[in-house]
Amino acid sequence: MSSHRIKETPALQAIWDVVAQIPPGTVSTYGDVARAAGLPGRARQAGYALKHTPQGLHLPWHRVVGAGGKIVLPPGSSAFREQARRLRSEGVKVTNGRVPRSALRVERLRGD
Repeated sequence: MSSHRIKETPALQAIWDVVAQIPPGTVSTYGDVARAAGLPGRARQAGYALKHTPQGLHLPWHRVVGAGGKIVLPPGSSAFREQARRLRSEGVKVTNGRVPRSALRVERLRGD
């Protein structure tokens, strides 16, 4: 998460709202988060939103992974290890930087 302040936009807020709804023990992809926020095809914007989340939101950022269930942080980095640790603490199996398809939450997150 970034320490500098960015301009909050409705798109960023929509992404943060979706991420806040991902329950423990499940994960979603950046693309699915963007789609659920009404921003299809904007997976990178979902990543940007998570990178720049205001500290006070305390979002479950660790529950968002890349396509195919891959942790996208640099392997071996402290952030990579922290994401894997948090996922495992919620019962999600992480093997070689990936989570199983069974952990991926593919239905619409907003209940639309």
